[in-house]
Amino acid sequence: MDNAYKPDLITLIDEDNVEHNFEILDTIENEKGVFYALYPIYDNAEESVEDSGEYYIMEVIEENGEEQLAEVEDEALLNELSAEFEKHFEELFDDEEEEKK
Repeated sequence: MDNAYKPDLITLIDEDNVEHNFEILDTIENEKGVFYALYPIYDNAEESVEDSGEYYIMEVIEENGEEQLAEVEDEALLNELSAEFEKHFEELFDDEEEEKK
């Protein structure tokens, strides 16, 4: 069996200097910017089971010549991006179901 799939992982450091690991589920690039849908990765299986299943949307920004991620603060933009990511996820899972048939 070929394990060609390797998730894109990223580590973010919060304001308390604590590291958090995420998988990049999807990327949207449009006239408003570049955005990632991130899903938390846990070291502890129990935390993974207790997770709510929510993903986070972050915007790629450039600060001092370096790319960084920032929360999307515009509620309307966040709703628009959420709808687009959800559509991508549905299409992805629909394609996987078709392949199994």
